[in-house]
Amino acid sequence: MAAFRCFGVCLVLLTGVSAAGGAVGAAEYSGFPGNGSNQSSAVLTDLRCPENVSTVDSLNTRYVLRWDWPHETAVHQNVTFTAQYIAERLYRKPRHEKYWTTVCVDVLEHRCDFTGAELQYLALYLLRVCTNTPQQSSKWIQIRFCPDKHAALGPPSSVRLRSVKEHLEINIIDPLTSTNQSMKTLLDNNLSYLIQYWRRSEEPQKAKVLRTKNNVVMLSDLDRQTWYCVRVQSHYDFYDKTSVFSDTHCTRTGGQMPHWQIFLYFLISLLLCFLLVLLLSFCFYKMFTLLKSTFCPAIHLPDHIQELWSSDSRKQQLLAPESPESVCEPLVMASVELDAAVVNTEDQDTSSHSWHGSGDSGVYSTEEDSSHRSDLQMTGRKHREEQHDGTQLEL
Repeated sequence: MAAFRCFGVCLVLLTGVSAAGGAVGAAEYSGFPGNGSNQSSAVLTDLRCPENVSTVDSLNTRYVLRWDWPHETAVHQNVTFTAQYIAERLYRKPRHEKYWTTVCVDVLEHRCDFTGAELQYLALYLLRVCTNTPQQSSKWIQIRFCPDKHAALGPPSSVRLRSVKEHLEINIIDPLTSTNQSMKTLLDNNLSYLIQYWRRSEEPQKAKVLRTKNNVVMLSDLDRQTWYCVRVQSHYDFYDKTSVFSDTHCTRTGGQMPHWQIFLYFLISLLLCFLLVLLLSFCFYKMFTLLKSTFCPAIHLPDHIQELWSSDSRKQQLLAPESPESVCEPLVMASVELDAAVVNTEDQDTSSHSWHGSGDSGVYSTEEDSSHRSDLQMTGRKHREEQHDGTQLEL
């Protein structure tokens, strides 16, 4: 009998403990301390849960969980949100609620940054979020997240070009984590790069593609003294993930310029110089014409003079032109003979006067000389007038 009573007491105690444990589990699942089943049912029906909790904005090791929530239900409520995460291997254990790690507590934004949670890149996690008010909380909404599979891969953190004679040297720096670590170490060296390069005069669609795992690449099949552009993508081989392109970088290769290109540049420069000279000449001509019309306006001749100029061939000439010998030569010869006669007469007078004595030759010689000279001058003038009258009559 005593043994039977002992057994009954133990059974009652075990039943009470099990009931208490179930109530606590239900309370933990609903997101607030256990206050009875009736209150739990009211909470689940009254307070709405976050919506569209399906994606995580991620890049390398930066993870941000986002969700939506209808604002019209929060008119008279002070609503906040709480977000947690747990590793899936721990979630499979019994009483896993104690392994959940809280990241955001009572935040007003519709987002939670899990970057600082230091999630392992190759592990699998469960993320969940609920709505809170001072009186109650909604049920949890959770999603499964694997950074290795779901996180986006970023492009190289830096791409540098350097011209080495006729080649291009490309230096690629790996994508970095939130702690400035190389992503190649997290991906077990399964990170490779897709390099696109093309002439700057062409379209990127005609670019050549080179795939490599090296961080330093030398492009050799290039033309000399030519501009080339390069951009790079990151590629994760295991999940076949490819990043967006990096920024485009352009530079020119070295080496000696081809002869045909030198000749072409010379012709182009010569043509440009010619066009420049032609343009300047035209501008100077226009400026000169404008200044001339402004400061020196054109003077028009009278109409009767213009008519004479325009009809010279139809008008009769007043005097017919004759040979210069018949008009000018007799006058010149007469003048020369007269001058010679005058000079000879003066010489004779001088010689005749020299024979007279010194005593009475003063006044006489002077008067005779002056009278004789005046006669000679009148004779010469009359002779010239006769010659001139004769010439006019002949004409």
